[in-house]
Amino acid sequence: MSPVRRHFSPLLRPRSSALRDAADRLRRILSGALALLAALVASGIPIPSSAGDAADKAKMEMGRKVFTKIAVPQCGVCHALADAGTTGTIGAKLEELKPDAERVAKAVRDGVGVMPPYKETLTEEQIRALAYYVARAAGGGP
Repeated sequence: MSPVRRHFSPLLRPRSSALRDAADRLRRILSGALALLAALVASGIPIPSSAGDAADKAKMEMGRKVFTKIAVPQCGVCHALADAGTTGTIGAKLEELKPDAERVAKAVRDGVGVMPPYKETLTEEQIRALAYYVARAAGGGP
């Protein structure tokens, strides 16, 4: 036993059996809690936030509305996106492309190929919401 451990060991071991039992129970509880916490973190399960969920839902709704109603011409005329119920065949099938939000925003602002630019007709907030929606609905991530 090291000199440091020998010096502090009386402080680490409770003297009475009741204190020892309580310390053992506390160690088991803490050990179980730490194991549970480690399992949750390792599982990758997101911890929900009601404010974050509400903001996410609002952004998704706004993006869907821009995709299906506000943008002129409407995105679904050319693009297929199952979540929006559109079956356009001129542009990319978004679930196959799986674009991220940055890629969508750039395409919407500047146009791509025959797709017109929308930077003059949509607000920046609408473009960001649309990009967020398409990326999430198509499986490309934020």
